[in-house]
Amino acid sequence: MKYINVVGTSASGKSTFARQLSKKLHLAYIELDDLLWMDNWQETPDPVFFKKIQDAIVQAHTDPEYQGYVIDGNYSRTTHITWKEVDTIIWLDLPFSLNLYQSVRRAFGRAMSQQPFWKNSDNTESFRRMFSRDSIVLWMIKTHSKNRVKYMQMMTDPQYAHIHFVRLTSRKMLKAYLANI
Repeated sequence: MKYINVVGTSASGKSTFARQLSKKLHLAYIELDDLLWMDNWQETPDPVFFKKIQDAIVQAHTDPEYQGYVIDGNYSRTTHITWKEVDTIIWLDLPFSLNLYQSVRRAFGRAMSQQPFWKNSDNTESFRRMFSRDSIVLWMIKTHSKNRVKYMQMMTDPQYAHIHFVRLTSRKMLKAYLANI
């Protein structure tokens, strides 16, 4: 397990889990959201986004401190890059109610703190945004079941037969997985 992608619905705990996993395994940490989002909630155009991902992977390969990487994020349009050499996909498939709770709690906390989401952009949460069409909570509600169907299909897709899929469905499983690595 040297090349890992942690996937899951928004607010499933991907970033926290991926950071902990990367530290425990001494692997580079690559956060797709940080590579995608520019200031003022502008998305990096795909060709530039793809190059940023490739550059981060190359950097992980050339950094003598690391023996691989953990990618945090699941943009379907990037699988041709992110899944090219991954040996493990860890899917955080938490129940809808837990994901909803975590999403609301995280959005509220971020709106209160006004801390930027990522180091490479100035994007913050606001109460106005929380209750708009651009709400991360609304996004989670819309994508939770779609993501479940998508990853169930990908797990059985022959083109991904070389990838070991790990499906974690509770906080207890997440903690146990990290503890047993």
